[in-house]
Amino acid sequence: MELGMTTKWTIHKYEQGHISQQEDEVAIEFALTVHVNGIEYATMVCSPFHLEELVIGFLASEGIIRTFNAIHSLHVDIERGYAYVELQTPLEEDSLHRSKRFIGSCCGKSREFYYQEDAKTARTVYTPLTLTKDEALHLMKAFQDESRSMHQTGGIHQASIAVSDSLVFTSLDIGRHNALDKCYGYMLKENLPRKDKVIVFSGRLSSEVVLKVSKMGVGIVLSPSAPTDLALRMAEDLQVTALGFVRRDRFNVYTWGSRIVEHNALDKEGEKDEGSRA
Repeated sequence: MELGMTTKWTIHKYEQGHISQQEDEVAIEFALTVHVNGIEYATMVCSPFHLEELVIGFLASEGIIRTFNAIHSLHVDIERGYAYVELQTPLEEDSLHRSKRFIGSCCGKSREFYYQEDAKTARTVYTPLTLTKDEALHLMKAFQDESRSMHQTGGIHQASIAVSDSLVFTSLDIGRHNALDKCYGYMLKENLPRKDKVIVFSGRLSSEVVLKVSKMGVGIVLSPSAPTDLALRMAEDLQVTALGFVRRDRFNVYTWGSRIVEHNALDKEGEKDEGSRA
């Protein structure tokens, strides 16, 4: 059982000099406490949807697991707000000091900074994937067409796993990190290859977002928003192609622009064939 993303709330709306009573939709905020091998590990404030994927992706981002097979069992008790994870092996000693952390949904330093722990799980991304300019714009349009909950509440982040011509999976959450962790968890749970994947994200490209994308092993990230300088330095180092301000018919390529091309290889082959037949 999963709860919805939003709930109804009666409001008094002031607009153009008039006050009216209306029903508004607001995002549901849910606390999920994760136990790993019987130890209380962390409490996350999240949206109560795709919670298994969230737990899997979170544990992978933390470096607790590398594959879905590292999990012996996973049970989410949504009524009580608990997730119980049993691993195939004991928790490593250096993981225990991170127990009972509170992870907020807000943007900013609600999670551990990456210099120590995250450095162990960040990875340089080697992928032959290229994306045409039209494909990048098409993916962002498809992404925004799916963002009904975002537009209704204004308080939900969205992230999608995509291939060059379509979205594969979309997650929503009040926490931007959670939305990305749900994508990571889905890839691990479904054992999806990473080399042909793109991440499309609704928020700004911060260093933490780029870091999470690199942990997934995905080489291209698209956002309709701006990047930060640290995010771009990190993207350069980790070989992540970062596209910002992807809107309608334009975007900025900030790093590893060689992956963004005019035409893909199949298009070029088709042009050659047509030319030879002519």
